[in-house]
Amino acid sequence: MVRIKERYLLINILYPLDTTRRTDSNVPAFVRRHRPTPGDLSPRDLVKGIRQQVSALFGDYGSGAFEGNNLVVKYLSKATSTFILKVKRAHYRLVWAALTTINSLPLSSSNEKSCVFNVVRVSGTIRKVEEEAVHQARQLVLAVRAEEASDTRLPTMLERPTTSRTSPDRKGEIPIMVPRESGNDDSDESELKEHLNSS
Repeated sequence: MVRIKERYLLINILYPLDTTRRTDSNVPAFVRRHRPTPGDLSPRDLVKGIRQQVSALFGDYGSGAFEGNNLVVKYLSKATSTFILKVKRAHYRLVWAALTTINSLPLSSSNEKSCVFNVVRVSGTIRKVEEEAVHQARQLVLAVRAEEASDTRLPTMLERPTTSRTSPDRKGEIPIMVPRESGNDDSDESELKEHLNSS
């Protein structure tokens, strides 16, 4: 019997800095960007918003690809503004593209909150995505503590793109999350090797 292959996407919800408000100017920008998500966001709203965006971008093909249970929110943390999506392997790039173009939270209420969806990790198993979510939460806490200990500001995500894990000899550097794909099949790896050999 053939196993149904799926992909799990770990996604952060990042909020733009509000320069008009001066009340939280003493809070580091890194923390303000990773602030908690409003309480009225539900997994159903997320799925509905993603399906609408996929339909807008890819038309009938996109709509048909995500009928039924082809798109499921497995985990939603409003405290860390993180969620995990389960998608069929054939269509996870459609979801990734749709998430890239969404610029506000799909809330059921009328007030829109601008945000950016950042895909941090794509994996073939939920276990690896959960491990990355825990690792990322720890790194966030360490980054905030490092910010409090020193008077300098944390680098923005666009200034210094690196992978999410740093080597032990690079103490003091704060890692920045960059999308990373991993799967449990060898077909993606062989395609990559062919591509590298041809170029």
